[in-house]
Amino acid sequence: MSREFPATPQALTTDWLSDAVGMRVKSFEASPLGEGIGVIGWVNRIWLDTDAGYHSVIAKFASPSAANRAVAATYDMYSREVHFYRNLADHVPIRTPRCLTAKFDATTHDFILLLEDLGTCRTGDQVAGASHEDADAVVKTLARLHAATWDAPLTGIRSHDFPAQRDGIAQGFRLGWPTVQERFADLLPKSSRAELDGLADHIGRLIEFLTTGQQSLVHADVRLDNVLFDDEQVVLVDWQSVCTSSGEQDLAYFLTQSLDDDVRQARFENLLGLYHETLSANGVRDYPIDDCRKRFRVAALYLFAWAVVIAGTLDLGNERGEALARALLGRSIRSLAELDAPHLLRLDL
Repeated sequence: MSREFPATPQALTTDWLSDAVGMRVKSFEASPLGEGIGVIGWVNRIWLDTDAGYHSVIAKFASPSAANRAVAATYDMYSREVHFYRNLADHVPIRTPRCLTAKFDATTHDFILLLEDLGTCRTGDQVAGASHEDADAVVKTLARLHAATWDAPLTGIRSHDFPAQRDGIAQGFRLGWPTVQERFADLLPKSSRAELDGLADHIGRLIEFLTTGQQSLVHADVRLDNVLFDDEQVVLVDWQSVCTSSGEQDLAYFLTQSLDDDVRQARFENLLGLYHETLSANGVRDYPIDDCRKRFRVAALYLFAWAVVIAGTLDLGNERGEALARALLGRSIRSLAELDAPHLLRLDL
């Protein structure tokens, strides 16, 4: 092995695992965590036979897909997640998996995370969508995270506004939009297509708006597949996109792409209000709900471009990946219509 850590499940050894978990590993078995899990990362459950008995850990590696690895490298996704687990996970007021080891190679962009296996938790399913109760729990968790890091100095965490982000999403939208219109034509009303054709030209100013004013630590990939539930406690996983931005970026991603239409339509205003109330209850002052609502609408519009990039440019891998693309695209486009978010393209923000 030419590097200090195994870069694939096949490169794992009993000696390396023994050092990582702090006990002798006599043998082990690796298997993919689940169908459709890990579009950008490669997630495996590792069953360990140790002197203390059998138990499991989660190992996360760089994607085996060259296209998906290229996306991760463009946005420093692997290094960001390693930094989060090394330096921040123990200091945020929400639950994250306990990290046993976190390694990253800046030359090859290989990495490994060895994490606590939370297999006893209930896993969210973005294709199915969040229930009313789960939506409440996630929204309150996000508000607590954002309130605790509101305008706080966060060493080593970059703003969401950087050239690769602006250019990558704009270029990704231009590349993926024709594919999405052809492949998912049934989800896109003709009026929406015309309104959103020029979205790529506005990506820079949408990001600038979201990264101006009050900033928080944001997960930036709060979709239901990255959420675990332990009783009433919410656990966020997959911190590859962590950055600073408006907290509404997390809120909009979750509400517009992970809720079934009936839940979103029935509860949108309540959930936005719950988020704002929880911010206030956790110490955020002088932040009007109208400002919160505007940032939410801008974020919803911007994040539609993410849906297009995912559905139109990434290797989705399998049938569940296809179903996931349909779910996030369809919900996102319907949310924009309800919010009249495309109207923002015609306004000075």
